[in-house]
Amino acid sequence: MIRWPIVQWHEIPSHRRTTRIEEVGATRLDAKFSHERNRSTRSSLLLPVTHSPEQTIASDRTVRLLDTTLRDGEQAPGVSLSPDEKVEIARSLERAGVSVIEAGSACTGAGERQAISRVTDLDLDARVTSFCRGMRGDIDLALECDVDGVHIVVPASDRHVEGKVGTSREDNLEKTAELVAYAKENDLWVEVIGEDGSRADLDYLEELAESSLDAGADRFCFADTVGHTGPEHTHEAVSRLAELGPVSAHTHDDLGLGVTNALAAVSAGADLVHCTVDGLGERAGNVALEEVAIALSHVYELETLELEELYELAQTVARATGVQLPPNKAVIGENAFTHESGIHTDGTLKDDKMYEPYAPETVGRERRLALGKHTGRAGVAATLEEHGVDAEDDEVAEIANRVTELGDRGRRVTDADLLAIAEDVTGADRERVVDLLDVTATSGGAVPTASVRLDVDGEERVASGTGSGPVDAAVSAVREALGPMADAELESYHVDAVTGGTDAVVTVEVTMARNDRSVTVARSEADITRASVTAMVDALDRLLAADQQPLAPADD
Repeated sequence: MIRWPIVQWHEIPSHRRTTRIEEVGATRLDAKFSHERNRSTRSSLLLPVTHSPEQTIASDRTVRLLDTTLRDGEQAPGVSLSPDEKVEIARSLERAGVSVIEAGSACTGAGERQAISRVTDLDLDARVTSFCRGMRGDIDLALECDVDGVHIVVPASDRHVEGKVGTSREDNLEKTAELVAYAKENDLWVEVIGEDGSRADLDYLEELAESSLDAGADRFCFADTVGHTGPEHTHEAVSRLAELGPVSAHTHDDLGLGVTNALAAVSAGADLVHCTVDGLGERAGNVALEEVAIALSHVYELETLELEELYELAQTVARATGVQLPPNKAVIGENAFTHESGIHTDGTLKDDKMYEPYAPETVGRERRLALGKHTGRAGVAATLEEHGVDAEDDEVAEIANRVTELGDRGRRVTDADLLAIAEDVTGADRERVVDLLDVTATSGGAVPTASVRLDVDGEERVASGTGSGPVDAAVSAVREALGPMADAELESYHVDAVTGGTDAVVTVEVTMARNDRSVTVARSEADITRASVTAMVDALDRLLAADQQPLAPADD
């Protein structure tokens, strides 16, 4: 049967390998990070990140990553994660080898505490922690969740000490030490985060760190809370803090310097970096977990994660949060390993390292050749070959010209477009296996319903279905009409309004896969249901035709 997911706007495609070049708690776990209790000064190898090859991050360093997607990432506008979603993401983080998972803020409410407890119940190898404000009650609430540790956030800059909390530097030091001592009395791993540390007086920041560590904190975190600073200041601050004991770094991307500042912190002695998957977070977001991990691996040969898990992890978070991945996002964006330019495509086909810094398989990805105005003959020939289309050299040249012309008109060229052009140029006749004759849908009642009429190998089939909406109902009807032999999976579903107003024309683009093949089809209509079903049926028709397998009769 066709495995259709519930259709949603901008659904994030799941990872799938095909032969096509694809876009495709009572125990406190004292043993975890026990080395942090033994403070040591920075190694002489920890040099600042500059353009000089002599100054770099040593590959024999031990650096770990802390993920705060479930806390800081969830603070991104419009993002709210259920307990089930937090559990799913935590499991994905564990598979990726994340060392510390900040599961939330226990002080938020009973629902949040339930979610944190669900994560601690997983008995992960990763340390599971809770965010705590500078209040004893917050630590008590975290203890209720059976977490391994807490992040006690206290003001570091005068703006926060005096303006936000309304206290003095001296009282802040005293209260912080008391909170750390209380948490350690309860057998918790403790990290003190100096909020707004990048705008704090460095001498006072050192006092705050020293007081925290002397009180028993396992580490102190330098926080660039508002993404304010640059790598030079980050390096200076972390260098001074690292002389006192274990130090972490928490950076934001407001200036686009999240990764740069994280690397500067590591070069200065930080051995734990706070990140979020996909760079989620307030304002411009936190530093992206996947970007820090690949930068440390590729540039400095310093391994922190199971890199091949990064793409599936990113997709899991995107699906749960509803935040679509930008196509040009490093590591995880759709375009990260996509080539359209003729020169780049030709070079990549000759040597896959020609236009890529590292192999896509490194991060669980696959290379994709896109079709468009910049596509050359090599790219067209490679795509035709993958679809099993034979064409002479002069025919490939003509097909490439037509693809360019289509792209010049502003069209995104899909696999279906290419195959239709190829059929016209080569004179190949193809009879459709599946054709949509009619579709109707209603959604005003309690349960949306739809019916479809299909031509399947010359046999007319009619079926109906229900769903969460008219498109989902129509998809169910198609599934019913085609029967069990139409084994296909909807990998992606994307909708864009081409025009504005109530009579807007929408373009639906779908990618479907069957066995070891996938195909992308786009259709534009005023009716989103018709556009969606037409695109899906057209894609399925191409897949079935490629396999040349007749369909069995639909079940009665």
